[in-house]
Amino acid sequence: MSINWRRWNRAIHRDLGYFFFAMTLIYAISGIALNHLDDWDPNYIITTKKITTNLKGQHPGKKKILEILAKYGEKENYKKHYFPGNYLKIFIKNGTVTIDLNTGEGIIEKTKRRPVFAETDYLHYNPVKYWTWFSDFYAVSLIILAISGIIIPRGKTGLSKRGIWFIVAGFIIPLIILFVYFYK
Repeated sequence: MSINWRRWNRAIHRDLGYFFFAMTLIYAISGIALNHLDDWDPNYIITTKKITTNLKGQHPGKKKILEILAKYGEKENYKKHYFPGNYLKIFIKNGTVTIDLNTGEGIIEKTKRRPVFAETDYLHYNPVKYWTWFSDFYAVSLIILAISGIIIPRGKTGLSKRGIWFIVAGFIIPLIILFVYFYK
């Protein structure tokens, strides 16, 4: 009785693909986000709003600070405040308010978690030991998926014909980048 290794290869490839579908999306989405850290913050949406106050030349008390916050709908979010130099720094829920006491001008900066990206980035950084083990299992499975995937097609689209050229091209691009930027 011979073993039909092509059938087993397809079954393993298929089932690992199904099982790790979510993991592939997690790492793909977070990978794209992490590739563009210079362009945006994938974890937080930061909004700013310029404000004007009548605090020019004053060091106000808490009552006055709460009045200013009420004007901008942030009174209930007040946590605490302090005076670093000629500035008033107010901590509010999910943000800060900074006011220049020389001019009375200020800015409200608020942050909130970016949906989907914050969660996928968290998982991409392997937050707990058990997740690291699962991620390692995923990495090994990606190797199996890559190898099993190239031997599935037969004939003119298979490894011995067209497939080998795609594999070579897939190796050449990273090698070019390494030689141009890493080994310079």
